[in-house]
Amino acid sequence: MLGDALRNIVQEHAQVVTLMGPGVDPHIYKATQRDIQELLQADVVFYNGLHLEEKMADILQKLSKKRPIYAAGDALTPQQLLIDPHFDMGIDPHIWFDVRLWMQVIQHMSALLQKAHPAKAHHYRANTAAYLEQLSALDQSIAEAIQTIPSLQRVLITAHDAFGYFGRAYAMEVKGLQGISTVSECGLRDISDLVDFLIQRNIKAMFLEHSVPERHLKAVVEGCHQRGHPIVVGGYLHSDALGQADTLAGTYAGMLQANVEAIVNALR
Repeated sequence: MLGDALRNIVQEHAQVVTLMGPGVDPHIYKATQRDIQELLQADVVFYNGLHLEEKMADILQKLSKKRPIYAAGDALTPQQLLIDPHFDMGIDPHIWFDVRLWMQVIQHMSALLQKAHPAKAHHYRANTAAYLEQLSALDQSIAEAIQTIPSLQRVLITAHDAFGYFGRAYAMEVKGLQGISTVSECGLRDISDLVDFLIQRNIKAMFLEHSVPERHLKAVVEGCHQRGHPIVVGGYLHSDALGQADTLAGTYAGMLQANVEAIVNALR
């Protein structure tokens, strides 16, 4: 998500290297030797922050003494962030699922790049303005699409709790089998509780995630069927990473469009 945002800001005026590719889970990602070399050679480094890149914290801290390094999450105020007392770090880092918040992040990163590369600042400003206009339209289209789902069916059940910002922004109730971080494991009680919830609320569909193992949610589906509740898997959602570069979900805007299409088709 960060790489796509930065490419839209700089376009042909700078090279963007993304360390984590399609389908990668940033919660558990560990930097390789090649990653470290890329980081040391970069003029500017951006990471999401808010404890998303948990396994890279030490490397990023050491790197900050040698290179300009910025956390995208610093663009937001504490009041804009979602807090979950059940998560060790307390803060939900999945800020890209609220397009308005992500637009704020993009403005913040653009301002930092303009300061770092003043000779190219006018290009970055123009590119940023054009991209933000596209995202504003995307935000509106998502809101309109979600409203086509009957209100009682606007419940999004996923593998881990990555869609809190999406739910808050677009008026959906969200529930994940795992917590905010995929580092945490779910147990039989979590599976049983979710089966109870699905049956009590008469929810007909749930969703897998491309970057999260699916075995636990499949156990939920089986548990529902054993209790006579027909539930279907509404498809795969992109949560912590974009899709392959040659697909619709290979860009931030396309990823959201693909997710929303899957959600609406399954729940409407």
